[in-house]
Amino acid sequence: MSNIKLYTAKLSPPGRAVELTASLLGLELEIIPINLLAGDHRKPEFLKMNPQHTIPIIDDGGVVIRDSHAIIIYLVQKYGKDLALYPDDPITRAKINAALHFDSGVLFSRLRFYFEPILYGGSSELPQHKIDYMRKGYELLNDALVDDYIVGNTLTLADLSCIATIATMEAFFPLEDRSSYPKLFAWIERISQLPDYDRLNQQGAIEFAEICESLRLSNGTKAK
Repeated sequence: MSNIKLYTAKLSPPGRAVELTASLLGLELEIIPINLLAGDHRKPEFLKMNPQHTIPIIDDGGVVIRDSHAIIIYLVQKYGKDLALYPDDPITRAKINAALHFDSGVLFSRLRFYFEPILYGGSSELPQHKIDYMRKGYELLNDALVDDYIVGNTLTLADLSCIATIATMEAFFPLEDRSSYPKLFAWIERISQLPDYDRLNQQGAIEFAEICESLRLSNGTKAK
């Protein structure tokens, strides 16, 4: 039995990717809630574990790992009964790694580009260029989906990482036109059939979008 502490927030797409992975591995996590808006991630005790003050991080019996992509790889390699989510093949792993970088460098960075000024900068604006920039991520992923999943026809860590971000983006700006993103729509529907998907991912994505919109409106009121 593992004794893994996960410092995270339901609002965090990377944190939800870790929870999805742990669920598929049959791992029980001790969730340590981190309230980003209250500044929990900048308290001295948290900074000792992660000077970069980001979530999620795990503490696995004294082994502290930060960054969701590093965490999910670690969990599969240490606790997976097999390596199905991260196959022990250099070509497949290279493709999965590329998708993980796509998630952090393209998808999640575009999401942050939109919401950080609202959450931390008091902004109430909805710049169209930021919306278009985020929506471009839909197009890029749709075009990359040549199989049922991001890497081939089986579920991998690439899917678990990207779906957490895409679900959050989609909660902000729904994919209303199926004809424009047919492969992306099918992929989302496929992933949403995972066990406990709604609780582990979708609910947090919706809550995050609602909080951001509420805060945006509040910021606008304060600015008047």
